[in-house]
Amino acid sequence: MKKLSMKEILLVASMLFGMFFGAGNLIFPASMGQLAGSHMWQAVAGFLITGVGLPLLGVAALGISRQNGLLELSSRVGARYGLFFTCILYLTIGPFFAIPRCATVSYTVGIEGIAAGTEHGPGLAVFSFLFFALVLFFSLRPGQIMTWIGKVLTPLFLVCLGVLLVRALAAPAGDIAQVAPQAGYVDDAFFTGLLEGYNTMDALAGLAFGIVVVEAVRSLGAEEPGEIAKNTVKAGVFSSILMALIYVLVTVAGAQSRGVFEAAPNGGEALSQIAGYYFGTAGAVILAATVTVACLKTAVGLVTSCAKTFVSLFPNGPSYPVWAVGFGVLSFLIANLGLDAIIAYTVPMLMFLYPLAVVLIILTFCHRFFDGSRCVYQWTIAFTAVGALCDAVRQLPEVVSGTALVRTVTDAAAAFLPFSRQGFGWVCPALAGAVAGLIVWRISRRRSV
Repeated sequence: MKKLSMKEILLVASMLFGMFFGAGNLIFPASMGQLAGSHMWQAVAGFLITGVGLPLLGVAALGISRQNGLLELSSRVGARYGLFFTCILYLTIGPFFAIPRCATVSYTVGIEGIAAGTEHGPGLAVFSFLFFALVLFFSLRPGQIMTWIGKVLTPLFLVCLGVLLVRALAAPAGDIAQVAPQAGYVDDAFFTGLLEGYNTMDALAGLAFGIVVVEAVRSLGAEEPGEIAKNTVKAGVFSSILMALIYVLVTVAGAQSRGVFEAAPNGGEALSQIAGYYFGTAGAVILAATVTVACLKTAVGLVTSCAKTFVSLFPNGPSYPVWAVGFGVLSFLIANLGLDAIIAYTVPMLMFLYPLAVVLIILTFCHRFFDGSRCVYQWTIAFTAVGALCDAVRQLPEVVSGTALVRTVTDAAAAFLPFSRQGFGWVCPALAGAVAGLIVWRISRRRSV
């Protein structure tokens, strides 16, 4: 039985970090830092739970469960639910939202700052075409993904980001303690940071990328299930430590920038402010390189994971290259709808999917305590879905959420469900479902004795 060396585990961790850490992971903590101000540490504590802790648990859950991917794991609820949840999760972190966002964020935050005066629509179309052509170049060689992401793109990204952060932190632009918090960070900094971590999509990605990590560990020679699980968790821990460190440093840089700037409308502009303040016109080039490489490596990981998953879901369907190209083309088309349109519908989908993912992860860790009874999974997931759906509908664009019927339902849910106004109306239903499932399981077990 082969045991992986520390160097091999770090290589897998570098690959996992590279797939996790995209431009969204930069822009959200930067914006959070500016808005949270003196309440930054409460906010970042919440952000780290959903932005780092949950992704790590997702990877660990898949490794510990010894299941071959999300489909097998989610099928513990039921075969139909497993197929539904796997498809919707991969499409959300894939061609419908996350992959297109990689291209639009790269252009809006990075390239547009350099190519000033370029018309947005045509400029985005040309850039996104070249971006996805490069993504497909890497994705159509899935056997080399650990080399491309782990050895090339991730180190390049860290160098670019390091240049920006070292300069910003070495000469603080302001005193964080003197920066007044804004918006939801005034009274609910922790819960606002907790919800902000949803936007990284990394808890969903943790479940999705877990199988890529498992395959990478196997490719290095580990074959025994226990050894694969152990090394998968180790790689997840190392990648999570690096993610947490960068999140904290970017948030600090964002908060300090309020010493010379007003809070920017979004994290992309916040990063542009910081880069321009410390490096002048060269800052736009540094930022463009950082963001583009960050998005590129994440998009490669997402296309690869999605294509591999859909090949396994539909073994008699299209081949891996067909799925990869199809997802690339669909992502290109959606990317050209623009960043605002993508984000408008991303948040409601995340509010629905995140609770289902969190509950599945928790149930996976508690699996042995209720003998893996399907009824416990089913009752808990069913109750969670109801609460999560109410939270999601409330976040839909005003044209939907503002209608009389929808507002009546969401207002009633907010009044009835604790924590609903903070975006966690699903918590109490999930607990109620778990209790109901455990009762049913205990009764059925007694009858069978």
